[in-house]
Amino acid sequence: MGTSVVAGVDGSPPSGRAALWAATEAARGGWPLHLVLVNDDPARADQAEQTLAELVERCRLARPELVLTGEVTEGHPARDLVHRSEQAQLLVVGSRGYGAFREVLVGAISTTVATHARCPVVVVRGAARANGPVVVGVDDSPGSQVALRHAFDCAARRRAELIAVQALPDAYFTADVYPPLDPPEIRTRADLHLAEQLAGWCAEHPDVPVHRRVANQHPVTALCGAAESAQLLVVGHRGRGGFAGLLLGSVANGVLHHAPCPVAVVRTSVHR
Repeated sequence: MGTSVVAGVDGSPPSGRAALWAATEAARGGWPLHLVLVNDDPARADQAEQTLAELVERCRLARPELVLTGEVTEGHPARDLVHRSEQAQLLVVGSRGYGAFREVLVGAISTTVATHARCPVVVVRGAARANGPVVVGVDDSPGSQVALRHAFDCAARRRAELIAVQALPDAYFTADVYPPLDPPEIRTRADLHLAEQLAGWCAEHPDVPVHRRVANQHPVTALCGAAESAQLLVVGHRGRGGFAGLLLGSVANGVLHHAPCPVAVVRTSVHR
């Protein structure tokens, strides 16, 4: 399981899209895929098995080269998926479930899993694109560095460009500064700071084209705007650096609800 992609599924269209996205990602990384349906009603055991079998078959048809397994289990959906994340390479869920097992992966459950999982979590929402950049949110926190590692790895596997976004509204810089800094100076300093944070990762991944973007916007607005044509948006779970507030849980939660593409949430403590 430590090298597996685990996808939590139900019977809904978002869940089906998440399963197919997970199959593509697993094939891209050369990992096996394990589909899990957590059934919280024993009376629906037969229906759960049928639902899982259909999803396994869809993924197998889409990616015949994939090592693919499936499992129906009983229990609390979020607790089960978070437990599995301790040994998984990646955990994938849909943004919202509306099928017969809609209690399993409704938005609140997906958010809970993204918050507490011990491996990177991808919440599949918006358009699942085969082309486009990988977008990553950056501040100067440990969480940001972990997110950068994941984003560079994803961009390298996809042979995609990387857009690094640092959302720095003037208010974050001028609240305690007298005299206030000029907006051009704020942007210059922010861009230099962003370049410093990216330097080591760019050297490690010389084949990944990188674009820096400093935005005088709220972080959720800036990240979702940059991700309009993206394959993936990557954020750290919590940022606690000098720009505290830029990648806090509220920002990760905001992009999970508003991003136009799949969102990867990476915890600071994650090293896989």
